[in-house]
Amino acid sequence: MRRRTPLAPLVVVGLVLLVVTVLVAVAIGPAGLGVGEVARSIGGHLGLDVTPVPRLHDAIVWELRLPRVLTAAAVGAGLALSGAVMQSLTRNPLADPYLLGLSSGASLGAVAVLVVGVSLLLPVAAFVGALLALVATFSLARTGGTLTPGRAVLAGLAVSQLCAAGTSLVIFWTATGDSYREILSWLLGSLAGSDWQSVAIAGIAVLVVGGIVLAQAVRLDAFAFGDTAAGALGIDVDRTRWTLMTLVALLTGAMVAVSGAIGFVGLVLPHAVVALTGPAHRRLLPVTALAGAVFLIWADTLARTVFDPRELPVGIVTALIGVPVFAVLLRRRQGAAWS
Repeated sequence: MRRRTPLAPLVVVGLVLLVVTVLVAVAIGPAGLGVGEVARSIGGHLGLDVTPVPRLHDAIVWELRLPRVLTAAAVGAGLALSGAVMQSLTRNPLADPYLLGLSSGASLGAVAVLVVGVSLLLPVAAFVGALLALVATFSLARTGGTLTPGRAVLAGLAVSQLCAAGTSLVIFWTATGDSYREILSWLLGSLAGSDWQSVAIAGIAVLVVGGIVLAQAVRLDAFAFGDTAAGALGIDVDRTRWTLMTLVALLTGAMVAVSGAIGFVGLVLPHAVVALTGPAHRRLLPVTALAGAVFLIWADTLARTVFDPRELPVGIVTALIGVPVFAVLLRRRQGAAWS
């Protein structure tokens, strides 16, 4: 049996890497900030006794770049964690956080307020759209039979297509002028408008919902052996599955509300991390969340700097990275069972 690295060192290394990534990513950009200057700016706002930095540089760090980087970290952690849980609950290695139609529902809600010109309500509209899509998916899946993972997935696909059609109709019928660019940027996933409110929404969702999900790690392990085995271990299979799916939906809805639909993070990261941690969720979930945070920070840093002064939606970058990485993982695991 292959010996795995203990969890504590993995988490410590992940946290250190995350802190370093945040400092370096905030420093990268046309203003020419140094990592030490970034650290002093953050330390000053946290009440530490540090040498002050120039007011302009402090504003760039605290008001512009740091909220965006922290939002990217929270969204990356939330999507990666959601993907790992969905793959376990459905026993489907191709499951991702958007499997239940959440991203399409959020997109419909977001586009509806963007075309009206009430962009301040975008996070609320996106979150409400995601929740309504979840309700529609569960309601459709229950029609004429028992609510099972297979029926939920099929219902999610149907709801996703319906919401996507509604989004296209709204854009075609009402979007004019610059609203097309704003809508397209959000649909492809973008962190350009992140502020401290975005940090609060995504961060609180990850800490609260993510903490509850992490506490269910042992129950998720039982699902790997099938519903019968999980039931034999004393787990209420249906109640646990749908409670966790609802929590994942809430977490995903909060992430999509602040960033749009960013693909491949929740699909690829769990498969990449499982090779390091093994399939046990007590190890897999926290490391996956940390990996997702680091990954999305660097993806967003590339999105805002590679074609400076123009900026790419971060969803394009995650797709360009995620597709070849997923192909490599698929090739390496050819002939083997997915975890």
